Amino acid sequence: MGNFEHPAGLPAKVGVLGGGRMGAGIAHAFLLKGANVVVVERDEASAEAARERIESSAAKSIERGVEDANLDEMASRLAVSVDYADFADRELVVEAVPEDRDLKVASLRAVEERLAAGAVLASNTSSLSVSDLARELSRPQDFLGLHFFNPVPASTLIEVVIGEQTRPELVEAARGWVQALGKTAVVVNDAPGFASSRLGVAIALEAMRMVEEGVASAEDIDNAMVLGYKHPTGPLRTTDIVGLDVRLGIAEYLHKTLGDRFAPPQILRDKVARGELGRKTGKGFFDWS
Repeated sequence: MGNFEHPAGLPAKVGVLGGGRMGAGIAHAFLLKGANVVVVERDEASAEAARERIESSAAKSIERGVEDANLDEMASRLAVSVDYADFADRELVVEAVPEDRDLKVASLRAVEERLAAGAVLASNTSSLSVSDLARELSRPQDFLGLHFFNPVPASTLIEVVIGEQTRPELVEAARGWVQALGKTAVVVNDAPGFASSRLGVAIALEAMRMVEEGVASAEDIDNAMVLGYKHPTGPLRTTDIVGLDVRLGIAEYLHKTLGDRFAPPQILRDKVARGELGRKTGKGFFDWS
């Protein structure tokens, strides 16, 4: 095993840790472009759910004519597992577990122990410091952020986040991987919230304050951004799709690292406390029932 060259094209063997919505989307994107993908989950039930999620997503894309691919052939290149040892032959592994620092550190360490020399480990974190995570690893030079956007197969953007110790040649390789996926890379130096999450959360938090203050309804605020600024989705509907609990966690982290301008408004805290987490619970700033 070992010492992969990291060509500009897509890695042939890719691993994804976590098969939830984001992890499944990442796996789907790599499968679509011909990679062999293994997804590792915490238990057999979660692993099989990940397989169903990925295959269902691929089938829908093919049915809609979005993708010109053979479902059976794609499925033949997908494996699901509960064993980190299945990452041993992977050229690239993308971690896609929930946005919790302790969980990510434990997960990244467990993956790194199984990787061959020269294999690349990436985090799909949307806000946590890549340099901070790298300091917990034994090979920080082989680590970087690859921040995918939901829904991954349809999104055209990936943030490539450079840690303090990330090898320069790895950044160029990552640019090539993003291009091979048919997406556009935005390369950012490690900073809280990077570029996208920081700007997206700033707009969303201000929109929440406007609802809280009675400036306008959630629907009208969103329409102002969609019609006036050509945003495909308004900041509050986007928050519902992402999850209010996820947005709150990111806002708390940015508040701690960047100051009061990212302080979560009370309306966000109250909704999360009531279990109004957005689309996944049927109610957030909008009714999804």
